[in-house]
Amino acid sequence: MPLFKTIEIAPNTCVFVWKITETIDVLRDVHLSKNSLNRLNLMKSTSHQKGFLSIRHLLKQIQQNDDDLYYNEFGKPILKNGKHISITHSYDFSAIVISDISIGIDIEKNRDKITIIKHRFTDLEQHQLNDEEYIKKLTFIWGAKESMFKIHPCGGMSFKNDLIIDKFTSTNAKGFINTPEMKQDCNIYFHQLENYSLAIALSNEHS
Repeated sequence: MPLFKTIEIAPNTCVFVWKITETIDVLRDVHLSKNSLNRLNLMKSTSHQKGFLSIRHLLKQIQQNDDDLYYNEFGKPILKNGKHISITHSYDFSAIVISDISIGIDIEKNRDKITIIKHRFTDLEQHQLNDEEYIKKLTFIWGAKESMFKIHPCGGMSFKNDLIIDKFTSTNAKGFINTPEMKQDCNIYFHQLENYSLAIALSNEHS
């Protein structure tokens, strides 16, 4: 299908979401650099191939193409025009966020299995939340930390101890990246898309 949703997070910061319903053959009708074509051909998962290709269709929404995107030594995407970009995909959805300042984005399907790994990134207990609410909240926390991880210049940190979430509501939170390489406040924004949780971290560069 065409573009599923756009979300304006802040001035000069916009999210573009694609719902992946097309076949691989349809999604392949997009420009790919030689390097990207090689990467695509090495992917064994159809889901990963569709996510990869749908991101290239999203680039067209911002008047960019695959030649305008490259990755640094830590695997972080960079646009040649100097704009900041972050990329995510999960099963039926893919998304990019574009901004003038450092940003990160993550989309995750809400699944019970997150309760099994929660000890790796949070101490949040269920308390008065029902199962569905608890899974959504855990997924948002994970997505917020994954988004902040994408802002960090080089990775290699503890999601539980180095990426901090505070003042959590159903639509936003405050975040803090606390590593030797970076001390950075972030504003976190949450959106529910069907059975998926979308989190965007926007660095507060005046902090």
